[in-house]
Amino acid sequence: MAPFQQNAARATVTQTQKKTAGGLSAQRERLVKQLILERLGETLEVTELARACSLSRSHFSRAFKCSTGLSPQDWIRQQRIARAKLLIQHTDLSLTQISLECGFCDQAHFCHMFTRSEGINPFAWRCRTVRSIHHATL
Repeated sequence: MAPFQQNAARATVTQTQKKTAGGLSAQRERLVKQLILERLGETLEVTELARACSLSRSHFSRAFKCSTGLSPQDWIRQQRIARAKLLIQHTDLSLTQISLECGFCDQAHFCHMFTRSEGINPFAWRCRTVRSIHHATL
């Protein structure tokens, strides 16, 4: 095996080991993700998620990031944006209704986080998505 291939293989194994070592067990990861998704529209505290896993807040946060690659807050935000995109695409709810349904404190915060995540504001994303769906049906 060429030295480059050996280094690439070694790096892959090391990254895999880092990701699993110190992370949440598969059962705890499933539990906490399910809890988050069931309560996405509500305020979720990391302390509460840690308690559900019987871990301290700091240990839970480190283990969650090790398992998912994201902090608990970032993973929750990513899930909220994903749900918002589905609601924007498949409902006629206002952006205010969507922001509250997805657990954002208000529409301004939702728009800011959506734009930061997607590079476009939710209204423009809705227009673009509806336009592309309309063109696809023609």
